[in-house]
Amino acid sequence: MAQEQQRAATSSAITLRGSTELVTEFFGYAVNTILYQRGVYPAEEFERKKKYGLGVMVTNEPKLKEYLVTVLERVNAWLMEKDLKKLVLVLADAKTGETMERWTFDVETDAEIVDENGGDANGTTTTTTTTTTTREKPEKEIMQEIQAIIRQITASVTFLPLLDRECAFELLAYTDAASATPEECEESDPKYVRDGVEMRLRSFSTKIHTVDAGVSYKTEDD
Repeated sequence: MAQEQQRAATSSAITLRGSTELVTEFFGYAVNTILYQRGVYPAEEFERKKKYGLGVMVTNEPKLKEYLVTVLERVNAWLMEKDLKKLVLVLADAKTGETMERWTFDVETDAEIVDENGGDANGTTTTTTTTTTTREKPEKEIMQEIQAIIRQITASVTFLPLLDRECAFELLAYTDAASATPEECEESDPKYVRDGVEMRLRSFSTKIHTVDAGVSYKTEDD
């Protein structure tokens, strides 16, 4: 019985690295779902995969896959360094550049958490007694919260206006002011939706990272 209880406790322990992997993976599936649902790429360039107890559409287009892998690797690093504050997916008119939709994922990181070796993300040792390496939350509960957001994104076609023009997408990352901008990235304006409508979506938490989702969009009358 004691061993079973110990295994159960361990399965609920979330580390900074484990939480980072969960959040990065979520971003990947969320971006793919939005690009598919909003018709940014042809439906035949996606394939169905089982994730979060759902059938999730994921791109099979080589260049897009390569781009997303590169971006998510950088997102993963920012999360480990506790630098990522927000990830934004912008859908814009391919001809005019006007922002049609702006999907936001606000990220809050537990300031007291440190990585598994007892230091910060860069390996610096800490002696502060208020820090910890883990938080407790069953992974099943986290998966259910993520599932609810993916369901909302999938159902977005029921309330978002039809994108009746060719759109391109861009990913914007908001990081800590002290964080250096990687060579492969460049500064950008926020690309807000002009006179748009904002809708908050669900959120999920690993007890280390909390992600709040939302979308702003142009109405058909704009």
